Amino acid sequence: MKDEEVLADLDVSRETTARLKTYAALLKKWNPAINLVAPSTLSHLWARHFQDSAQIFHLAPLNLLRWCDMGTGGGFPGLVIAILAQESDPLREIICIESDLRKATFLRTVVRETGVNATIISERIEEVKPIGAEVVSARALAPLSNLLGYADRHLKPGGTCLFLKGENYRAEVEEALEKWRFELDTYPSKTNPNAVVLKIGDLRRA
Repeated sequence: MKDEEVLADLDVSRETTARLKTYAALLKKWNPAINLVAPSTLSHLWARHFQDSAQIFHLAPLNLLRWCDMGTGGGFPGLVIAILAQESDPLREIICIESDLRKATFLRTVVRETGVNATIISERIEEVKPIGAEVVSARALAPLSNLLGYADRHLKPGGTCLFLKGENYRAEVEEALEKWRFELDTYPSKTNPNAVVLKIGDLRRA
């Protein structure tokens, strides 16, 4: 899908489009130095990273106040969520946890240049003070069982997890059920026929 088609699919305002383009330009500028995304994906950056991240935005509950993105890396999905939320829900706080200091510096630069309501925490996920977020998200970070351990630390009781997962998600769910109990909804990915979005609620230890 071409860049223009991705933007049309996102159906956002000119202001949001401008913020996303600012972010994309910064990522292309910084990527050779700190490898924010695989260089092979830069030619289809909008579909591979922006659209992939954006698809979880509308799966979150309405009127939430705090969203925590774990292991944000180059900003996916956390900064895309922050940019989308800036227009529709500017009071929503997006907290991005990224332990790599160089990547965290990049993320703060994007936040400053786009003016979105996001906080960057450059510490290890398991060492960050519990955040109490209504939504916790992650993309390409860790096996589901590990993700649920991280989420359990930072998720408000009754909160929702949104995890972008690849074709091995069924095995990861089975493994996670050895330690955890949860409600699970599965949504096909809009960008990869072999991938899914896992929406998890009522998380508790087995």
